[in-house]
Amino acid sequence: MDILVRVGQLLLSLSILVIFHEMGHFAFAKLFKTRVEKFYLFFNPWFSLFKTKWGETEYGVGWLPLGGYVKISGMIDESMDKEQMKLPPQPWEFRSKPGWQRLLIMVGGVTVNFILAFFIYVMILTVWGKQYLPTDNLKYGIMVDSLGQDLGLRNGDKIVSVCNRKIEDFSRVIPELILNDPKSIQVKRGDQIVNIPVNSAQEDRIVKNSKQFIFLRTPFFVGSFEKGSSAEKAGLLIDDKIIGINDSSLNYFDEFAALIKSYKGQSVKIKVLRGTEEKVFDIKVSDKGIIGVYNSIDIEKEFGLKTIKYSFFEAIPAGGVIGYQAISDQIKQLKLIPRHADQLGGFITIGKIFPKTWDWERFWGLTAMLSVMLAVLNLLPIPALDGGHVLFLLVEMISGRKPSEKFLEYAQIVGLVLLFALLIYVNGNDIFRLFK
Repeated sequence: MDILVRVGQLLLSLSILVIFHEMGHFAFAKLFKTRVEKFYLFFNPWFSLFKTKWGETEYGVGWLPLGGYVKISGMIDESMDKEQMKLPPQPWEFRSKPGWQRLLIMVGGVTVNFILAFFIYVMILTVWGKQYLPTDNLKYGIMVDSLGQDLGLRNGDKIVSVCNRKIEDFSRVIPELILNDPKSIQVKRGDQIVNIPVNSAQEDRIVKNSKQFIFLRTPFFVGSFEKGSSAEKAGLLIDDKIIGINDSSLNYFDEFAALIKSYKGQSVKIKVLRGTEEKVFDIKVSDKGIIGVYNSIDIEKEFGLKTIKYSFFEAIPAGGVIGYQAISDQIKQLKLIPRHADQLGGFITIGKIFPKTWDWERFWGLTAMLSVMLAVLNLLPIPALDGGHVLFLLVEMISGRKPSEKFLEYAQIVGLVLLFALLIYVNGNDIFRLFK
């Protein structure tokens, strides 16, 4: 069921993005009286799931969910319709239009994707507002795993800035560290400010690390129990606060997790605070060094989330700020590709970013992010992408010389080969990771 929910969200999100992207090309083509022969959601090699003719355009749904397309008369595109190109140009064809009109037709898709993302961000802020955990509210500091320890971070460090920039939203710490240069973290450790530089080898480890490595440092409140938990059998209850093992007093979950491992297979006295009353329980520690208890924390109550509500008009500039941040992030991520191509993923990776349960706020946020990503990637100057067509059009408009149709055909073929190779590579990475 989790997989079906994720697949459903992925397909709906991709459908929305593809339809709006192709609608951008379609709208500008119609504006300049250019004939559009086909408008398809998903590709339809050999057959279509659905198609209908309305006016001069065939509308349909293909069976291969790798994107979509509009077939514009007189344009060399993925349809590779060479026969049409052998005929004399007609007034309604793409190739007969002035350069500036062809340019607007080609950038129409990415333009709509940017506008769509902005609109979604505005509506998210209007409906749900913005809620986040301020970095300054981490009163106990951070907790880090082995990767964080190797970087030079320590449990209890309080983050002052990342790459010498103050970070208001705690969730932005790792993205800012990965995307900005020079990479460093400034923390308060005791009474000192410590600068922790991050070199390229450490950056590689961060990018390749698929899990969070910087966490909130929290007290240990019993949230739930494993089946057959020795702690539950001994009498611990949900919301008990664990404050000691034997003669050792504990303040934080990470202290408990580290100390309990030294008592594997032994019985220990666990001290808890239940309300205002202290209680002690004799509990057997498993051979794995656990007592079968999961930590749980009410972040709102313990740390205080910041919530900002917006009216529709207040959400417009705020949505613009979020949209600009999303575009900036996507552009910065492009520079990571040459060194981290093995971390690229396809549809499985994209599907995994959607939650296991349907959450409309999360769905629309991810759809907006993917809309920005689609726009940025489509602007890359690669033949077969919108950016490739734009590049050739700009060269034509500046030089006054139009590339030959034969050159454009070969460029389109090269671009399609590159795109299919990339598609196979990124989805192959997904499949390979399933068996690691």
